[in-house]
Amino acid sequence: MGNIPHHFLGYWGYGAQQELEALLSSVLENLSPNLSPTRGEALNFPPSLVGKGVRGLGNITSVVSHDLENLSPNLSPKRGEALNFPPSLVGKGVRGLGLKSQFSPQENYPLPIWNVVYIGLDENSPLQQNQIAAISASRLFTSPDAWVSLQENNCLILGREPFGKVPLYWTQQEQVIWFASQLQLLLPILQQSEVSISALYGYSCFSYVPTPLTPVNEVFAVAAGTELVWRSNYQSGKLQTPESKNIHSWRETPKQLTDETTAITELQTLLKDSIERRIADLKDEPVGVFLSGGLDSSVVAALLVQAGVKVCAYTLDFGDAGISEYPYSEQVAQFLKIPLVKVAVTPTSIKNALIPTVQALDLPFADGVCVPLYLLYQRASQETQVIFNGEGGDQLFAGWTNKPLIAAGVYQAENPAGQETFSQQYLRTFHRLGGYESQVYQPDIYAQIQNFHPEDWLLTALDRNECPSLLHRLRRASLMLKGAQNIHPRATALGFAHGLWVRSPFCDLPLAEWTFRLSGELCLQGACEKYILKRAVENWLPPEIVWRQKRGMGVPLTSWCLNDFWHQMGIWLNPEILRANNHFYPHIAAQIVEGKLGAAIQGRRIGETLWLLIMWQLWRSHVLNEELSKQSWDHPFCLPRWLWRNYKIIRNS
Repeated sequence: MGNIPHHFLGYWGYGAQQELEALLSSVLENLSPNLSPTRGEALNFPPSLVGKGVRGLGNITSVVSHDLENLSPNLSPKRGEALNFPPSLVGKGVRGLGLKSQFSPQENYPLPIWNVVYIGLDENSPLQQNQIAAISASRLFTSPDAWVSLQENNCLILGREPFGKVPLYWTQQEQVIWFASQLQLLLPILQQSEVSISALYGYSCFSYVPTPLTPVNEVFAVAAGTELVWRSNYQSGKLQTPESKNIHSWRETPKQLTDETTAITELQTLLKDSIERRIADLKDEPVGVFLSGGLDSSVVAALLVQAGVKVCAYTLDFGDAGISEYPYSEQVAQFLKIPLVKVAVTPTSIKNALIPTVQALDLPFADGVCVPLYLLYQRASQETQVIFNGEGGDQLFAGWTNKPLIAAGVYQAENPAGQETFSQQYLRTFHRLGGYESQVYQPDIYAQIQNFHPEDWLLTALDRNECPSLLHRLRRASLMLKGAQNIHPRATALGFAHGLWVRSPFCDLPLAEWTFRLSGELCLQGACEKYILKRAVENWLPPEIVWRQKRGMGVPLTSWCLNDFWHQMGIWLNPEILRANNHFYPHIAAQIVEGKLGAAIQGRRIGETLWLLIMWQLWRSHVLNEELSKQSWDHPFCLPRWLWRNYKIIRNS
């Protein structure tokens, strides 16, 4: 294929061009190794662009004239300007497009200036009209996942599609908007990078940072399915407050589809159409599919085989420590007659991949499957550049455990004055640190978060006006929260870190909108979740795969933390480092392993809670690049676990 995923960084607004370009150059010169572009490439600037006012930085292998010619006439660059490449960036694998508009042709007022650089190599990233930057998780640029556009002479637009596959960040420095597809690219733009307390609190409740927050003060994320629009004021040379436009909303249709036979036929067609759209650019090259042995990934593998694509499946094996899904993956691979590569996940491989995963994710994500998935992407990248997954199927077809929430919703409707609201019930499904605030945070932080209400981050997703029916409301929430803010962006980030294009057939707009026509009985029939999907694909896969009860991926976090990573816990969650950070209580890790934090934090929740803290602390040190204080020894992890347990027994006797 000859290309790999890329990121972009740019600015737009009123400022001194020389200073802005110097700052942009400085950022690119100091890229961290995991962001560093390919080096040693010669400049190759198309002759058709010479003299068209294009400004860029380094290795322009594929800038084509239509990138500028597609801009509307009032955005057309001045002609006759010389190329301006900072010498320090020549050969660094960075390419860019820029435009300096000095004065309006109609009036004597200054216009905003802008520039964009791409990091990474990409042969053809066709931009749609008025776009100056775009990025796609799948390499299918006919419908980019995040984009930057200019309209008229004074309007900047940052937008994202509704599934949230690629993030988009921005910060305002004086009268300039800086934007990037990766948070780490914006950190050098800030005068000082400080942790956002509201984002920290959101992360501790959900295991991800809720948009529009990011974990860094003054940097914000564009929400999935929205566009942010800035307009400039010619006379004042200042930017107006951005306007948020909802470009897509998951909405229940008034007329619901109840006929099962019709639904099966329509769903089969939609699934096949989704696959066809995602293989249209493929020739004879093989693709990979992540095969967990669950229904969704198995359906994707079956559809690819039906379409005649060369497929190799990849699956995780946690050995004796976790719940093995490998036999189910093997059964599907044998049924479909495709090769299956087993990737062994061991404590050693997890430890070695932990920091690279944190850096690749860019944001802190606490789901224990992230590091194993990093290993899976790493292995797949040796043989393919396109990977398919089954992410999104649970959100579309009411997977996961919706039944307790349905019961809670019914109870809330009958008892509106009950102790817990439905939003509070939904919050508890994340099983994180919500509700333990006084035991988790040091006094200064605890005082600050008193004004934050995590339920507020759920209200839009749980909007009754958009989805009056409870099951559709839960599916809407899953799409907007667990999908767009967690599962999909981290899948793309891990794929990009290994040069892989990530394709998710369940993230298909026609398919997703169709599911909001389904009656609740077709999604959840008795105790059977995802009923209509199972009926539609029951002839494509073994019945044991289609109809078996769903289980989560058995990542043995508690076993790892309490055994293999016991001594490492004293480093990752060292009391002196936590004390200096002034966020979490210094001895929170010891409280968790002793079972003193809360009655609900037992068994698998111990590992999940520790992992949430670990991923946050590693993000601070390896992405935010905070300096660590000296470590203390006032914790149980410096002792062998057996010795600590005996000491605890003696102490409590």
